[in-house]
Amino acid sequence: MRGLFLPRPERGTVPITVLRASMLAKFLAGQSAPLRRWVKESGFDASPETVLTVPGTNGHLARVLVGIGTGETPWAYASVREKLPAGSYAFDTTLPREAATRAALGWAFGAYAFTRYKARKDRPRALVWPKGADRGHVERTAEATFLVRDLINTPANDMGPAELAAEARKLAKRHRAQFGAIVGDALLKRNYPTIHAVGRASTRAPRLIDIRWGRAGDPKVTLVGKGVCFDTGGLDLKGSGNMLLMKKDMGGAAQILGLAAMIMGAKLRVRLRVLVPAVENSVSGNAMRPLDVIRTRKGLTVEIGNTDAEGRLILCDALAEADREQPDLIVDCATLTGAARVALGPDMPALFTNDDKVADALMAASKRESDPLWRLPLWPGYRATLDSKVADLNNISDGPFAGAITAALYLERFVSDKRAWVHLDMMGWNPGPRPGRPRGGEAQGMRALFSLIAERYAR
Repeated sequence: MRGLFLPRPERGTVPITVLRASMLAKFLAGQSAPLRRWVKESGFDASPETVLTVPGTNGHLARVLVGIGTGETPWAYASVREKLPAGSYAFDTTLPREAATRAALGWAFGAYAFTRYKARKDRPRALVWPKGADRGHVERTAEATFLVRDLINTPANDMGPAELAAEARKLAKRHRAQFGAIVGDALLKRNYPTIHAVGRASTRAPRLIDIRWGRAGDPKVTLVGKGVCFDTGGLDLKGSGNMLLMKKDMGGAAQILGLAAMIMGAKLRVRLRVLVPAVENSVSGNAMRPLDVIRTRKGLTVEIGNTDAEGRLILCDALAEADREQPDLIVDCATLTGAARVALGPDMPALFTNDDKVADALMAASKRESDPLWRLPLWPGYRATLDSKVADLNNISDGPFAGAITAALYLERFVSDKRAWVHLDMMGWNPGPRPGRPRGGEAQGMRALFSLIAERYAR
């Protein structure tokens, strides 16, 4: 967050006045005639996400007027930063605590740029910390979001299973957590056969990343993230258009690492475990084949109906391991199905859970954090579509319908119904630029999940 925020105003700091449309007339009544004229001639009406810069008599910027709605989001404040020249700024009125935190968070989101391969020029703009803002939460959330975006945006040649594990190791070291990884053929010896089956065709060895943190007596929370660092589709090869964005197929793993960073940074009273199966789904002579049958960690046999439905295969072994320890809550995030995108679009992850109370709390957190989710059902009537004549189940359904639901139903087979389980099927990508959300990798649902966990295990 260096350079984004100031502890106090400095010489030349420009005031920002936040206004709703209903407040504009009263505000202008107390201002000078030149300012009123400037507002009128500029057409500024304080509608949401509008910004007006007001020059002073010396030609320098004297004030900024910002229009907001009744339920402003961080993105409204991200748009403010983008429209301002270089300089330092401060809100000239005290915002409510939650609004101050949202404003600072939006300001931080608006500063993100992926610069690993190409330098980006950015006008230096700093905001005096809004009074009452939760600085720790803003910094943890922004840093975690930037981590998620950076990991997803990095191309697969620099973000394979080993590199993803290295990032996880750095995160564990930063928070004094235990780190481990099971690599290559050791996955078979340790009984993670589906992770091995998906990743064995690549020259880059598959692995299961494992992080443990927290006190032994605290409630167990286990996070699982799909880490397909690149997905060719395997022998059921994707077309070139569908393969183009497959560097983002480890978006679930990236998000889980970001969520873990938030939890550990906030020192929540949970016993945290993070499991990330990291693979590259490639094509070679030893690639898994359609109609192969694989015995999973749980002991269920799975017939491979399609090698491009690989994400649920690596997740099922990790979920079985997560379930074995009987945690209080299991959360998995995955860029799992195109069907979820067809149903809900790129912005809104599909939420599945076997616990209605968790669902209600998570949807409330989603609204509170302006972090949209939409619940879809684990409809039991579709379970039969995963039946196989030669194995306990197939990794795809027998028809074209309800793809996100049937994928979630597959995963459900590997979690005990006694366990609270949350599954997010996410896009992990912004297809077009918007304030605070440039085109590229994105954390989706992470803030809502953190809010749920922080509230559920508050002490």
